[in-house]
Amino acid sequence: MSANLPRGRPLGSTTFDPVVASSFGKAVVEMRTAHGMSQLALAMEASIERAHMGRIERGERVPNLVAIVKIATALGCITTALVQQFERQLVAAGDNGK
Repeated sequence: MSANLPRGRPLGSTTFDPVVASSFGKAVVEMRTAHGMSQLALAMEASIERAHMGRIERGERVPNLVAIVKIATALGCITTALVQQFERQLVAAGDNGK
């Protein structure tokens, strides 16, 4: 039965969503500036390369779960607080994650 089921995403498809990426990036920037942190300071505290942090903040990349936890910890908050800020940005963008 399961031998006929395709594995993974269809060839050529992507899971990248620019609205989601941009909303998450805006949430990170908002929380980082509220904490008075530079992008470099946040990147160093989260053990993420500064260039990668820049791509996250600009909405060019969506971080994985480990990076999200590291970013939240570096911001001195629980992951839920960062995700809630992201959700506010997503709603403001007119998207609910569809």
